[in-house]
Amino acid sequence: MSEVVFRIHDLPAADRFSRRQETTDGPLMPMAIRSDHEGTFHAVLRRISLGALYLSRLSSPPLRAWRTDVLIRRSDAETYCLSLPLRGGKVLDQGDRQVTAGPRDLLLYDAARPFHTRLLADATGSNESMILHIPKALMPLPADSLVRLTGRSLPCSSGVGALLRHHIIELARHTPGYSVADAARLSTITLDLVAATCAHVLEAGSSPQAGSSGQALRARIHAFIQRHLSDPALNVETIANAHQISTRYLHRLFQAQGISVAAWIRRCRLDRCRRDLSDPALRTVPVHAVATRWGFTDGVQFSRVFRAAQGVPPGEFRRRALEEPDTYAVE
Repeated sequence: MSEVVFRIHDLPAADRFSRRQETTDGPLMPMAIRSDHEGTFHAVLRRISLGALYLSRLSSPPLRAWRTDVLIRRSDAETYCLSLPLRGGKVLDQGDRQVTAGPRDLLLYDAARPFHTRLLADATGSNESMILHIPKALMPLPADSLVRLTGRSLPCSSGVGALLRHHIIELARHTPGYSVADAARLSTITLDLVAATCAHVLEAGSSPQAGSSGQALRARIHAFIQRHLSDPALNVETIANAHQISTRYLHRLFQAQGISVAAWIRRCRLDRCRRDLSDPALRTVPVHAVATRWGFTDGVQFSRVFRAAQGVPPGEFRRRALEEPDTYAVE
């Protein structure tokens, strides 16, 4: 796991605001920044790498930030951002939606679409917030379901949303003790909590535009699949029966994603196998046992499917991942 801390008050006052703009051109995404406090601008930015995820924490005076079409073309970040204000607030404009979030809110938005944000000061005149950066390819829920939640605040005062909020705060609090293997495991746990929170909101119909029952159903099915990946009997029939729909309708739901039900299950299982094969704590667990743990009952078929997806057999993937954890990260 890696962490970078950037303290802008260590720079000469004349350079501080320009350097703050430069920090947005790093590994996350470029944005245009403006502030009414440019002459005395001070800020602390922490970036924490958690496997394929990034967690950033910013303390600063009030400011405004834009992600424009031009900047998106410069760095096409296929990423979801989950923002959590800690002190002060945040106003987000994306598309036709505007939302104001405070310390008891989670705010989801799409970094691949233009947006404008304003960081609002608390009583001390400062703002502190955290953003979890999630590659879209790793989100276990369909994009057409998540579009209903982007540009909106997610409730986090109770239930699974509160659990996610607490988890994100604690992630940043204990970073010095994380190993590379810890970061990979925490990445998976974090993704599961994000998916569970989004699925809960979709199922509850708490989105103001919860008009598509098919999208909410698909989100529930994705969550169901994630919970039952270890069951070798997981298939089209069991999923359809669990949700009281026909197999034909289930296939139609997945056709809208451009992937079959079986291919989606296989992809999710392979993701979990890659995680376990990259985990030093599981280096003595045989490859076939890892495969069995995630629902692959045929070792030969597993090796063939894994090699087709990764380009190397599972044993070779494990060797490389354990010998070069920083350059062979699981994503």
